[in-house]
Amino acid sequence: MQRIEINRSFPFSVEKLFDFLSDHENLELIFAPARIQRIKDGVDTPNGVGSVRRMRILMAPPFEETVTEVVPNERIAYRISKGSPLKNHQGVMSFSAQPDGGSHLHYVITFQGKLPLMGPLIKAGLQRGIERGLSRLQL
Repeated sequence: MQRIEINRSFPFSVEKLFDFLSDHENLELIFAPARIQRIKDGVDTPNGVGSVRRMRILMAPPFEETVTEVVPNERIAYRISKGSPLKNHQGVMSFSAQPDGGSHLHYVITFQGKLPLMGPLIKAGLQRGIERGLSRLQL
């Protein structure tokens, strides 16, 4: 099992951070050069539980992620639901307010590759890409 764990603090409120990262299309900044499109609205809100986003990274086939849990300003959980070289994938973004009025993101992604060595390769590229994307985040 591969595990990516990212902890990052931001100078803006937890509400602003949550609002931005809960919108599927905004994730293109974090997962560049991925193209992301919401293809199914959630049960209660467009980006909420049950919503599905399609991701395409470069020349790889697209895959889909389904949001499985949303606790406003606290947590977003999702899983790959279709078309990926990964299995047992889960992502969880946990949000917390900081005493100075800023926010903190604790982001954990776990998965396995369907083929040998695929997991570690994807982990390395994905972690670097997310960290780079989060470093560019300005709200």
